[in-house]
Amino acid sequence: MMNSKIFIKLALSFSESIEQPHFEKTSFRVNKKIFATLDFVNLRASLKLSEIDQSVFCDFSPEHIYPAKGAWGKQGWTIFEINHLKPEMVQDALTLSYCNIAPQKLSDKYKM
Repeated sequence: MMNSKIFIKLALSFSESIEQPHFEKTSFRVNKKIFATLDFVNLRASLKLSEIDQSVFCDFSPEHIYPAKGAWGKQGWTIFEINHLKPEMVQDALTLSYCNIAPQKLSDKYKM
């Protein structure tokens, strides 16, 4: 299963991604924009997905993947309880999130 060390390694594997504090969480950014956050206490990541991708991931494991509360969830921010998920699934979601936020010149090499 996924853990915080693996998540961080995956999030920082994308071109020009950086790690920065974000309130009580850690954020992962590209071009100064957040594509993921990690809550170390609850082992939950929040990723920015398209509406369709959010629906697909949530349908796969609704007890461990679900939209963020309120307007954030409607904007595509999706919660992943990473300690219940396989690294491959989280990697796929991270890639989509990165590609949604990164400039096209960076995201093109990761698009599925």
